[in-house]
Amino acid sequence: MRVVFESRNRRACADRALVLASLQIPHQIIDDELSCALVVPAEFSAKAAEELRLYDAENPPRVSTPAPIIQYQNAVPGLIAYVLTVLLVGGFAGISAFGENWLAAGRVSGELIRDGELWRATTALTLHGGLRHLVGNIVFGVFFGLFAGRLLGSGVAWLTILLSATAGNLANTLLLSPSHASIGASTAVFAALGLVAGHVWRARLMRQDRWPYRIGPVVGGLALLMYTGTGDANTDIGAHLMGFVCGFGAGMLLASVRRHLNRAELQIGSGLAAACILVTAWVIALST
Repeated sequence: MRVVFESRNRRACADRALVLASLQIPHQIIDDELSCALVVPAEFSAKAAEELRLYDAENPPRVSTPAPIIQYQNAVPGLIAYVLTVLLVGGFAGISAFGENWLAAGRVSGELIRDGELWRATTALTLHGGLRHLVGNIVFGVFFGLFAGRLLGSGVAWLTILLSATAGNLANTLLLSPSHASIGASTAVFAALGLVAGHVWRARLMRQDRWPYRIGPVVGGLALLMYTGTGDANTDIGAHLMGFVCGFGAGMLLASVRRHLNRAELQIGSGLAAACILVTAWVIALST
């Protein structure tokens, strides 16, 4: 008997034994619990060795591609700004600051948005229908915003979340009847979730040498959307879905420039841009 293959990997021996079996070459696996060997009668050793060589040539070992090194950024400034913004607007709306009805001025209204009041898609993101609604969006916003901020930086992440959520509200409004109305930061929350999922998937920040790993970020994002984005009859599922879709697309686009996202001036400029967009939207809303 001659040894034609030896390995500590028992599956490798079993695979090659199947090759020999298909060619009707007598063989035997010898396993000593530390390694295993594939042996054949001496007169078949040359043919067995050649067939195994051809098998190895056609089935090279799979080399795992290491995931890229992620340079995590500071997410805290964005999270603080998010929490302060929704609390501040909530407080102003609660006391009708400046003598204005903030809820009427800033909520999503399908009819008014179709008439050109596009800023409502932004201002509605900072309004809430009660303490429970507010606390829920703060908790989930901080949770998903933390991952987005660490991956993309506070400024870029929250500017992208704001734009994606605004686009999500607009898309949802156009898909529904003109009577549709809604408020809440949940569209932004799920835009943040989509942003993370799309960026991780497109930038290949996870191992993607096997198909379950390749679709992992997408499936994970959709699972979280289904688990946290659906609720009672008052839940605006369409806005959640559109926010996720817009955020996912934005995350994919940012993957192509991810190496430049750690620039401090870009983060500061993006954060200021987000603040300017939000303030401008509210100034227009309260003065209209």
